[in-house]
Amino acid sequence: MSQLEIKDLHVSIGEKKIVKGLTLTVRSGEVHAIMGPNGTGKSTLAKAVAGHPSFTITSGDVLLDGKSILAMQPDERARAGLFLAFQYPSEIPGVSIANFIRAAVQARLGEGAELDASSYYKRLYSKMDLLKMDRKFTSRAINDGFSGGEKKRCEILQMAMLEPKIAMMDETDSGLDIDALRIVADGVNALRSTNLGVLMITHYQRLLGYIVPDHVHVMWDGRIVKSGDKDLALELEAKGYDWVKNELVPA
Repeated sequence: MSQLEIKDLHVSIGEKKIVKGLTLTVRSGEVHAIMGPNGTGKSTLAKAVAGHPSFTITSGDVLLDGKSILAMQPDERARAGLFLAFQYPSEIPGVSIANFIRAAVQARLGEGAELDASSYYKRLYSKMDLLKMDRKFTSRAINDGFSGGEKKRCEILQMAMLEPKIAMMDETDSGLDIDALRIVADGVNALRSTNLGVLMITHYQRLLGYIVPDHVHVMWDGRIVKSGDKDLALELEAKGYDWVKNELVPA
C-alpha cells in the first residue's frame, strides 16, 4: 500500500500565502475529493505537491511512502509515483500522443533500459480498449485542436499508462459537457484499484455523482475545514459553501 502524506503544508506565491497549514493523507485504494469556492487554494495545493516552480512551500512536508519529496524535481516526483492531471492541459503541436506517452514510459525505466516497441503498443492498445478509446486517437498531436473532453481523455490515458501510486486531478470536470463528463468518469472508474490513490479537486458535486469518493473535504482560506463522506458533497450542492463559512465564525 502506498500513501501520500501532506503535513501542515504552507504554500505561497511570492509574498502571498495561499495554503495555510493543510494536513491530509491519501492512501492507495481511496478516492478523496477536495471541494471549495474559487481562491481557496485547491489548485495551488495540487501544483505545489507536484513541484510546480511558481509555488513556494514555506513550511510543512509532503511524503510519499514515508519519504519526503520536497527536494525532488517534478520529473523525479512523477517517477516516484505522482501524477497530476491538469485543469487546462497544454497543446503540443507536432508530437503525437503515442510518442509522448512512449517517452514518458521510457523515462520511468532504469538507466540503460530500452522500451520494447511491440510490448509498448500492445499495452497502450489494451489501456485504450479499457477506456473505450478509438486507436486512431494516438496518432493525433497532443491536445492540438482537441475538445475539452478529448483533452481530459488524453490525460486519463496518460494516467493509465504511467500507473501512478497517487493521481491528483485538478478540476477534471472543468469545461466538460454532460456526455464528456460521463466518458471521463467512466475512464477514471475503470482505473480505480487498490493500487491507486486519487485526489480529485472540484467545485461541483456533479463529477462526484459519477466518481463516488470515499472522503470529501471542504477547503476554505487555505485549509481543510470540514471532512465527511459522499453525503457531504450532496449537502454542499444543496446549501452552497456559505453554511460552512458560517460554522467557522465564532458566535
